Amino acid sequence: MTSSLILDNLAKHIHLTKEEQDIFISYLQSKTIKRKQFLLTYGDICKHSIFVTAGCLRGYTVDKGGIEHVLSFAPPDWWIADMYSLLSQKPGILNIDALEDTDVLLLSKANQEKLYLQIPKFEHFFRIITENSLVASQQRLIDGLSLTAEERYNNFCKRYPTLIDHLPQKQIASYIGITPEFFSRMRANAARKK
Repeated sequence: MTSSLILDNLAKHIHLTKEEQDIFISYLQSKTIKRKQFLLTYGDICKHSIFVTAGCLRGYTVDKGGIEHVLSFAPPDWWIADMYSLLSQKPGILNIDALEDTDVLLLSKANQEKLYLQIPKFEHFFRIITENSLVASQQRLIDGLSLTAEERYNNFCKRYPTLIDHLPQKQIASYIGITPEFFSRMRANAARKK
């Protein structure tokens, strides 16, 4: 199990003793998800916080017309979950699948609750993660209502700099809320302006 990446991620917000690190690591389950395999589908109850150590996951919904709407990507060193379902333990609204073969560490909701009791600083860590997720979701909503497609693409590039040349254009287009065709024209126009 690759634990150094997740421990570095935790260290951004909390300091753990070696004993606390060992307790935390003992609660994790490692898993490999093959490309196009689902970790969570619409209607499932989200039972884990998911940390990506290699590869890339995406969280998305599908509308009644069958169009996918990407809400988030999770490259290495990112957490992902259906927050509504994880917190409420009700059926979820997100699909989470692998865009490529992906290695993850899973922390079950039950083990997360145990951590809160054993090592209270984990409540602080996950509060920060949840608050950051809420802020990002709110900003994304505001951006979708008030920014041009080009501005939303620039924000995508800032948020996910490692994914710009890594993801298929249709995934990026879905994330910023435009068609792949419009995305191609937009990038071509930007290239001509340079």
